[in-house]
Amino acid sequence: MKQHRLAAAVALVSLVLAGCDSQTSVELKTPAQKASYGIGLNMGKSLAQEGMDDLDSKAVAQGIEDAVGKKEQKLKDEELVEAFAALQKRAEERMAKMSEESAAAGKKFLEENGKKPGITTTASGLQYEVVKKADGAQPKPTDVVTVHYTGKLTNGTVFDSSVERGSPIDLPVSGVIPGWVEGLQLMHVGEKYKLYIPSDLAYGAQSPSPAIPANSVLVFDLELLAIKDPAKEDAAAK
Repeated sequence: MKQHRLAAAVALVSLVLAGCDSQTSVELKTPAQKASYGIGLNMGKSLAQEGMDDLDSKAVAQGIEDAVGKKEQKLKDEELVEAFAALQKRAEERMAKMSEESAAAGKKFLEENGKKPGITTTASGLQYEVVKKADGAQPKPTDVVTVHYTGKLTNGTVFDSSVERGSPIDLPVSGVIPGWVEGLQLMHVGEKYKLYIPSDLAYGAQSPSPAIPANSVLVFDLELLAIKDPAKEDAAAK
């Protein structure tokens, strides 16, 4: 978490905190009021994810009041820099701990999952289960395929799903995470697989979304619907 990001988050939240107290009922009728509430809600969630759950709302309100009123600030810049650095360090330590715990939990999950009937583990560590067999063609790394999928964490939480959106997607076999690249080439058109992807074949420590913790094992229900024909695609484009 960067210092400027933390400062901006605190400033945005303070705009909401400064205008209300426990005795005030906030109206949420106009678009501006609703948007204001949304800013506070989203930033509050973001700060909670960063471990910022012990902010002093009165101090936050005082800071914004002093800035808007052009009053003399009550802390020197050096003190503020030191405080932000302390919070940044705390957040980094928290994230490192969560990352370690996620990696350990993922390793344990794969060890136990690999012992179940019907689960195959490849040399890379990818695990898969054939849910529905078919005799269609198998895609190559250079192919573009049409798939339906649902992505979950090991606890069953869904983080993405073309099925829920009601629309399959086209994607290049070589342009996805390593676990998908390998898994797709094992499949035949018409088949459904369940992929259990180790974090090093997914996103590793660099999560693309707060919905996916760092070092997470990902579980995908994947259906290979078709392999796109480049010749037909080119003809249709002319």
